Amino acid sequence: MGVAAMADVNAPVRVLIVDDDPLVRAGLAMIIGASPALNMVGEAADGAEVAAAVDACAPDVVLMDIRMPTLDGLAATELLRARTDPPEVIVLTTFDADEYVLRALRAGASGFLLKHTPPTEILRAISRVSAGEPILSPTVTRQLIAHISDTGADARRRHARTVLGRLSDREREVAVAVGRGRSNAEISSELFMSVATVKAHMSRILNKLDLNNRTQIALLAHDAGLTG
Repeated sequence: MGVAAMADVNAPVRVLIVDDDPLVRAGLAMIIGASPALNMVGEAADGAEVAAAVDACAPDVVLMDIRMPTLDGLAATELLRARTDPPEVIVLTTFDADEYVLRALRAGASGFLLKHTPPTEILRAISRVSAGEPILSPTVTRQLIAHISDTGADARRRHARTVLGRLSDREREVAVAVGRGRSNAEISSELFMSVATVKAHMSRILNKLDLNNRTQIALLAHDAGLTG
């Protein structure tokens, strides 16, 4: 690895804030500005402005409000995650049992934050997501799935089972374990494989199913009716 590549690795995480409330944007900007590990590179007041802002600012992570007047955060997240090299997205919400949160996670968001989350946790979440770690724990994923009413269950079940049919038997066992809220260490113990093997299976599942993170694996296993 060259010197330039090393510099990129150690560079501050570039953050774009998207929220229609100027006070929320100002508050987040203050929080991000207090961390030398983060760099706020831009802001947008609506989802319709996101594509241009990402092109101009090249963020690593986007903090995305869900409810915005012209283009909501869900649609904006779907547009971003469809790009060839998209930034990570953390959705922002006022409620932890919001149906839009689940839809955003299906669209490829790496997690969600409540707007009243303490500043230190916001900073930690941005850093983790930039490193490729979803910030939604398996337990929180299961709670979210359990508490949100969602329509179209039959169609989603058929689709999910078709998609999971692309996996080997062992990969499907790992996917179901993820859907049941198991950590890598717990999957390792339950399925009698090393943690490294669990991670390898996880990587193959993501690649085969064209998913972004383990939260999407959990949602797919849930939709297929395999986590009960």
